[in-house]
Amino acid sequence: MTAALLNRADAGPALVPVDIGHDIYAALADPNTAFWALVDKSRIAESLADGPLLDAYRAKADSFARELQALRFELKPSGVYLNPTERCNLDCTYCYLPGAQRSGGSHMPAATLIASLGRLRDYFRSVMPEGRKPRAIFHGAEPLMNKAAVFAAIDEFADDFIFGLQTNGTLLDHAAVDFLTARKVSIGLSLDGPIAGISDATRRTWSGKSVHAKVLSAMEKLKGYGSWSVITTCTTENLPHLTQMVELFHAQEVPTCMLNTVRCTLPGARGVKPADGDMASALFAAMDRSHELYRESGRKLVVANFANILIAILAPTARRLMCDISPCGGGRAFFALAADGGLYPCSEFIGLPRFRGGNLLEEGGVEAALASAAFQTVTKRDVDTFSPCGECAIRHFCGSPCPAEAHEMNGGMEKTGAFCEFYREQVNYALRLVADGKADDYLWDGWDEDTETVFDLAM
Repeated sequence: MTAALLNRADAGPALVPVDIGHDIYAALADPNTAFWALVDKSRIAESLADGPLLDAYRAKADSFARELQALRFELKPSGVYLNPTERCNLDCTYCYLPGAQRSGGSHMPAATLIASLGRLRDYFRSVMPEGRKPRAIFHGAEPLMNKAAVFAAIDEFADDFIFGLQTNGTLLDHAAVDFLTARKVSIGLSLDGPIAGISDATRRTWSGKSVHAKVLSAMEKLKGYGSWSVITTCTTENLPHLTQMVELFHAQEVPTCMLNTVRCTLPGARGVKPADGDMASALFAAMDRSHELYRESGRKLVVANFANILIAILAPTARRLMCDISPCGGGRAFFALAADGGLYPCSEFIGLPRFRGGNLLEEGGVEAALASAAFQTVTKRDVDTFSPCGECAIRHFCGSPCPAEAHEMNGGMEKTGAFCEFYREQVNYALRLVADGKADDYLWDGWDEDTETVFDLAM
């Protein structure tokens, strides 16, 4: 997927040929602007020569470059991940939070959580357009272990934030479901296997008990609600079963799921990391099965992490997730609040004290954190500047995620993340779907309602 730029000194922007593994089409891409075009493989040389494609692209190249620059370096935060407790009732193999925090950590008092949201509301009002609400996602450890504080905060700030809650599902009883759905809170669950034996390999209680049945029960309670999802973290334990996961989610009428690569920030996760090629084969088989189910039933199961890659290709500034861009969204599009009031670029960094950017209520607030060295280390990570990313044609559809795992697993911010080859193949797969006219089948209905076509050249 890397190639030398085919560019004469006076020719202006140039395009790189990319073999996407399609029978008919290849891609031409400008790595500097995230522009791409699909061309007949037999006409690559012709397409790279001066002519309609290059002329039309060169006329737009500066505007594409400005748009990408704004996306990468000029965003203001519009969301926050709230960690109202350090504790979790599960001991998942791959968790990015240290075990000592999860087993014996502290809750954020309700009064402190409410004061924190008041400070956050004031900050977001200062940087966001009038009338637009920031997103606030209650996140792990397990937020429902501090349920009273979380629910009090949701009621206190119902008019100020769009709330979501990511939970392992084990504490999601009928009363909690009624409270959250009545307030239109988006709800995310986690399930790692189609049967208990597979789920239990990586997700279980501290005493080793299964929680598979409890998560299935939570899914039943949410069936018919419009704003819920399920995350599967892909590991060596469940990789052969991703197709069955898709079948289970579709049968349970899950609107959206995520089949996420395991984040390898802490050593426990690295022990269950799949090989890149195995990850690609399993994910693509699951995506193919999701498409078959859609064609059979007329009902989509959107795999959000893959849909984001597709949208990043089709409309880069419309992407919903910000992991697959460099710098990532951590400290730019969002940040995280820890249970002790500490501010971090992302929840993935909460177990890494050097990335603490200050305290929301005591040390200058959000503005000071964003300007801190801890945050700047993340927000200035630029794939254009280090190898092999700097020579890669698809670097702005990938972003070399995740900076936390790059730093902790591979030794620095100027290193790739844990799944470089997988991301290359994922982009190839996505471009093949575009070439075959299938991309919309994998995306949310109406995903492009607020987008504008700025380049469309049929050849």
